[in-house]
Amino acid sequence: MKITWLGQAGLLFESDGIKIMIDPYLSDSVEAIQPHFWRRVPVDESFFEIIPDVIVLTHDHLDHTDPDTLKHYLGENTEVCVLASGNAWDKVRKAFGGIKNNYVQFNHGTEWTEKGVRFKAVYAEHSDNCAIGVLIAAQGKTYYVTGDTLYNERIFSDLPEHIDYVFLPVNGVGNNMNMTDAKRFCERIGAFAVPMHCGLFDEKDMNCFEYENKIVPEFYKEIKLI
Repeated sequence: MKITWLGQAGLLFESDGIKIMIDPYLSDSVEAIQPHFWRRVPVDESFFEIIPDVIVLTHDHLDHTDPDTLKHYLGENTEVCVLASGNAWDKVRKAFGGIKNNYVQFNHGTEWTEKGVRFKAVYAEHSDNCAIGVLIAAQGKTYYVTGDTLYNERIFSDLPEHIDYVFLPVNGVGNNMNMTDAKRFCERIGAFAVPMHCGLFDEKDMNCFEYENKIVPEFYKEIKLI
């Protein structure tokens, strides 16, 4: 599985003929509304050439469900499976439509299989009441993308006994875990961890995340999983 960090919480999974985008944010939409959240890293427009099979939208915040980004991937003639939590689902199906796109309401507990990859929506504690994380099972590995979330006991009852990799926010603002609680979260799960949600709108250094088994990603580069 090749996994590329798109910045913020965006990820691109590529494997065996399937391309999966999760929460891509490749625009300046947030800055237009909140000027102090300006991009420290320019958009790499080469990613607009990607033709995704699946787009996962964990919640309806602009840096996760961004019409200015999604317009490059969703249209009248595209054939994309969009797995979107309730509020995001309502927004994108109205904004983009397209009779060939499949908009799946991907709420807590829902499972979906696409091209041999199994997706499951799990609980996330965030300010969007429909926010989710997602478990992705492929090639004998389990990848857990928490989405934006706080540390909450309810989450753990949704998770399988074994997770290989967890991708999680560590920025500590906007109802996300800080680095201390993210470390506790990862120790509870016991997976290799990829910290995210830093460096685009702030100057936070993810190397300061003190969880031992971490893999710090670089913008627009493949994450070298151990």
